[in-house]
Amino acid sequence: MVHRRGAELQQSRRTVADAPRRTLTLGGMPTLILVRHGRSTANTSGVLAGWTPGVALDERGAAQAAALPGRLAGLPISEVVTSPLQRCQETIQPLLDARPELSPHTDERIGEAHYGDWSGRKLAELNDEPLMQVVQAYPSAAVFPGGESMRAMQDRAVAAVREWNARVERDHGADAVYVMCSHGDIIKSLVADALGLHLDLFQRVSVEPCSITAIRYTRLRPFLVRLGDTGDFASLAPREEPPSPDAPVGGDAGAP
Repeated sequence: MVHRRGAELQQSRRTVADAPRRTLTLGGMPTLILVRHGRSTANTSGVLAGWTPGVALDERGAAQAAALPGRLAGLPISEVVTSPLQRCQETIQPLLDARPELSPHTDERIGEAHYGDWSGRKLAELNDEPLMQVVQAYPSAAVFPGGESMRAMQDRAVAAVREWNARVERDHGADAVYVMCSHGDIIKSLVADALGLHLDLFQRVSVEPCSITAIRYTRLRPFLVRLGDTGDFASLAPREEPPSPDAPVGGDAGAP
């Protein structure tokens, strides 16, 4: 009996040893190019736009959008997804004009945060609101009056990216590249998710108008490969007024 069990154990060891070994790989998934809309009339006037209709690109923003096709010229873009808001639609249009084979998809989940009663108000005025301290230091607890929470904002944006990753991989393959045109707080929250950062740390991220952020997704983890890239370092130069220690809600206006 003992001899038979020993033989069975040796046979079991040989079976395991002879089994083909599976190599654990990261595996490919799509690369997401996040484009923040170009500078808008709300950015230059210091207004928190939110979902306010009629917020267009200003002259500088239009120039930024016009330069976008050249900046992305080397990429085989398979899909374009955009926020429904006008400033994003105007930003992505030159890219669509340059690549007529692309048809844009509109997804409300990557639209701007619903700032509710704060929408349309001056940021300087909002700085005096007690909630602003929560938005800056504890955003995961921030709920905009008449609007949504910052946590809900991140949840819907992350859900949209997960769904589009699967769709793009299914339709175009694991190495596909696609573009999303969205908003400052949305992009910052997606970067925080990619890096495994708590939402309370997302105000440490900065993305300027028409900047490019790239996240390469894999089976095990995302890789942040570009962050807020504009190709222009003018915004890093010293300014006449010292920069605020607070993060601009909705994103800053970039270089003057």
